[in-house]
Amino acid sequence: MNDQRSNKLIKLLIGFAYLLILSLFLYFFFSNFTLEELRSYQFIQTNRDFFLELRENNRILLFLAIMLFTIIWVTLLGFGTPIALFGGFIFGKWIGTLLVVLSLTLGSCALYLLGKFFFLNIIKENFLSKFKHLESKFRDKEFFIMIIYRIVATIPFGIANLLPVLFDVKLKNYFFGTAIGILPSIFILTSLGSGLEKVIGLNEEMPSLMAVIKSPDIYMPLIGFILIF
Repeated sequence: MNDQRSNKLIKLLIGFAYLLILSLFLYFFFSNFTLEELRSYQFIQTNRDFFLELRENNRILLFLAIMLFTIIWVTLLGFGTPIALFGGFIFGKWIGTLLVVLSLTLGSCALYLLGKFFFLNIIKENFLSKFKHLESKFRDKEFFIMIIYRIVATIPFGIANLLPVLFDVKLKNYFFGTAIGILPSIFILTSLGSGLEKVIGLNEEMPSLMAVIKSPDIYMPLIGFILIF
């Protein structure tokens, strides 16, 4: 009985800390940036110059800072697409892909472990006990199913990170299945982000949509994205 109470207390404290961090993150973000600024071409140009200068002065520090931010962002149910575009924008498609895949995978694992901690007992009682035959079939090919799941999943990234809790996927299979499965789409998105950086660097004024799309650095990743999805 005491163990159950202490377990509930720990979950309550972690849940409270999670909501507190999420609230502080949202407060900090919207206290420093407005939606008008985020839509401003001048704002994007200024921050591009700032991050590129920071990258030239301390590449490793910026790499680690973005990785840490991404892990926290994904743990707080953030989307993967903005991170992939930003990673390509700052580091280019090759280093950007490495950074984003590693960061998103680590963040996904953190969220997955959090989900297991809170919901695994409930799932075992209400789901796994009724679908034992599915669990055994899934377990035999868990790693390959995780790769396919990551490639084809079209649901929001945060939800996609939590659904494998239903089958209590091994952390090793979750980690490598996620990293391999998200690699194609992340490479395309970081390539797109890298292309956007080049377009912005070449244009003092906001270019037209057609001018952006006609750039090979933009339309090639878009074609790749369409072919995959």
